[in-house]
Amino acid sequence: MDHKNIYIEKQYIGRDYIRICIRLVMAAFCFGAYVYERDRDNTVDLFLVVGFGIIGVSIILLFLIQYKIRIENKSVVIDGLWTAKKVKIDLNSIIKVRKATYSNFMFNNPVYNLHKKGSIRFYSSGKDAIVLTDRDGLEYFIGTQRPNEMYLVIQEEMRN
Repeated sequence: MDHKNIYIEKQYIGRDYIRICIRLVMAAFCFGAYVYERDRDNTVDLFLVVGFGIIGVSIILLFLIQYKIRIENKSVVIDGLWTAKKVKIDLNSIIKVRKATYSNFMFNNPVYNLHKKGSIRFYSSGKDAIVLTDRDGLEYFIGTQRPNEMYLVIQEEMRN
């Protein structure tokens, strides 16, 4: 059997711009409190430690993969973080593919294999998604940073 990966995309936990901004504002608050309260108490050093801790965790999260999407052999394989179960979607059972906005909300939590209202959701960051509808009416929302490329690859795989 030919194991040809046509499309590979990695989604990272820490690369959502809104979450990065929130962590940076929290770190800036800690550094500001450290500078402002410098001469009042010895426990002020805790603000400095917490600020650097937030920056350190943010850097680590930038390189932590939440899930990886592979399209190969007429299937979409989504492999999650560490102990998460691998999800394989057979493209032979898919009847409809479309591009969509993942959510209208500004803040979306990262999810992996979330079953919600007749759909299964995979999301890490961004606003775009590919929606696959199978014969049973179940929809797979797959968040992606490259929706046009993923859409074209899935269409091509379904034709072959």
